[in-house]
Amino acid sequence: MKSLEVLYEDELCIAVNKPAGLAVQGGKGVGISLDGILARMRERRPFLVHRLDKDTSGVILVAKTKEAAAGFSALFSGGGIVKHYIAICKGGPVAEKGTIALDLDIRGSVKKSVTRFKLIQFFSCEDEFSLLELEPGTGRMHQIRRHLAASGNPVLGDDKYGDFSLNKKLKKTMKLNKLMLHASRLVVPETKFCGYLDLNAPLPEHFESFLKFSHGEHQGMEKL
Repeated sequence: MKSLEVLYEDELCIAVNKPAGLAVQGGKGVGISLDGILARMRERRPFLVHRLDKDTSGVILVAKTKEAAAGFSALFSGGGIVKHYIAICKGGPVAEKGTIALDLDIRGSVKKSVTRFKLIQFFSCEDEFSLLELEPGTGRMHQIRRHLAASGNPVLGDDKYGDFSLNKKLKKTMKLNKLMLHASRLVVPETKFCGYLDLNAPLPEHFESFLKFSHGEHQGMEKL
């Protein structure tokens, strides 16, 4: 991978559409990483201010200066930035919209965790699936994946918290080969150091390919 899709760039930051399977940060055992690619693209290693799981695709924001990194990091840690995700999950939620409030064990410490969800489309072929929009109210590790798994609607393709037998079946029948979780939107409020940003990342090809194998996919995609 030589380049990334740039969604937005100014003197303070750059936002890119991270593909699934790409680690955000380089390190031991990581050959290719987002920060390494950006360093080559802009001849300077960026300052990471938040993370996405390696297998999650979508919009990620990085800072260009130490001052901007401090400002964005404070916004992320303080809950000032709104994050939206799109997921394809097993079955359907109990309601068209609602909140999953389930405390999570994070490295031995129980943390309050909240995820809001909205059903975009329910579709059924041989199996039943849901296209959901999600907004995490807290930023715990693997929060969305863990909350959906606990609610009985694990994210398709999740090899840690998902339905492993269903994933194996769908890999053969519907070419499921990636985690169906996408960071679709990032809203940054106007502050003293930066202006208002509304960053959007289109659905990746593996989402569209899966939906084309499922009945009702066009109706669901039109509502995004």
